[in-house]
Amino acid sequence: MITPKEIQKQCLTWWKEVLLAYIDNFNDTDLADDVVSFFPREISRIGKISSKDVLNKVLEHKKSIELLQNDAKNDIKESKKFGYKLVLEEKLFAKIGKQSVPSKIIIESIKDYLKITNKEKEYQLFRKNYAIILKELPLLNEWIKINALKLIEHNTWLDTLKVCQYFIANPKPQLYIRQLPIDVHTKYIQENESVIASLLNFLITNDIDTNEKDFEKRFNLLSREQLIRIRFLDVSKSPLQNITDISFTEKELKNYYQNYDFSFDNIFITENLMNFLTLPKLKNTIAIWSGGGFSISYLKNIDWLKEKKFYYWGDIDAQGFQILNQCRSYFPSTIAIMMDEETLENFQFGAGTPAKNQVLQHLSDAETTLYEYLKLNNIRLEQEKITQIFAEAEIKKFLEILLT
Repeated sequence: MITPKEIQKQCLTWWKEVLLAYIDNFNDTDLADDVVSFFPREISRIGKISSKDVLNKVLEHKKSIELLQNDAKNDIKESKKFGYKLVLEEKLFAKIGKQSVPSKIIIESIKDYLKITNKEKEYQLFRKNYAIILKELPLLNEWIKINALKLIEHNTWLDTLKVCQYFIANPKPQLYIRQLPIDVHTKYIQENESVIASLLNFLITNDIDTNEKDFEKRFNLLSREQLIRIRFLDVSKSPLQNITDISFTEKELKNYYQNYDFSFDNIFITENLMNFLTLPKLKNTIAIWSGGGFSISYLKNIDWLKEKKFYYWGDIDAQGFQILNQCRSYFPSTIAIMMDEETLENFQFGAGTPAKNQVLQHLSDAETTLYEYLKLNNIRLEQEKITQIFAEAEIKKFLEILLT
């Protein structure tokens, strides 16, 4: 037989439906509590009772009914003014005669429902926030139907709506978040990014990059860009006399080539910063540092780089080959340097970082074999463990130019 706890559990499964019913029946001139289209509601699965159950477990049966009766609302007892209504009926059983058994459990109104579920405060918060949103930005009514629970989880709606109204009027601000002329504190958008992103996705669909996951880029804001550092290993190729180390934002580097003739052919990328800084002078060559490791992704949209020859030097470990694979997905002809079995055997290696199984489609057969070996045995040979003499000799061999 069903228990009061199970009745509450069943009622809680209706919670979102109750909120949606309130929306469907909302009238801003009449904020009555009744959710007309939803209640009364009946719980039909209350458990069948056979004569055998009653006969063999008389005391247990009586206690179960007594428990249900005590927790049901009772017009006589003021303390039980709200709750579920228990309907009993007389049923004739063989051998034991007539017995009272539950036939229905009915939740008659929203007040009864809220008493059972202990959702009174949440429901009132929902009503308050719904009225605010509908008054300030009625366009969000359809969004609310999909995200009804957000009106309870999030409770600074006046400020959030200020943000929404600004973006509706200015869908492409091209400002930093801190610069936005909105009367909220400067960290408010970042602290509430998830709900604001959901709202803006709904409100300004035509003015956003739906493929972009970064909040600032998606909603046409300026962001603190990763600096991309260039070392001119051939100083004669620098656009600034005797300046060999220059940093650009991604956007600047993307457009810089249109104004200056970067007349070099080779680009060298290293996984680690110190190796980038200690690369030898090389004719017709620059080195690029975009943050190291998987941050090589900052180079993928700089189209003019794709005309150059790429050389990549990373750690000899699973992650190093994953980054190499990533690099080749942007620049397919990338040549790997000092990432082979011969280099591994020449130096002392240690334990690596366990790596997830990935199929690396842009590796050669020999590289794939070494990658699987490194991953299986959790091996790492860091770039810094390779001597400078060995490194310079290998670089010279691959680039087929003289060290200067």
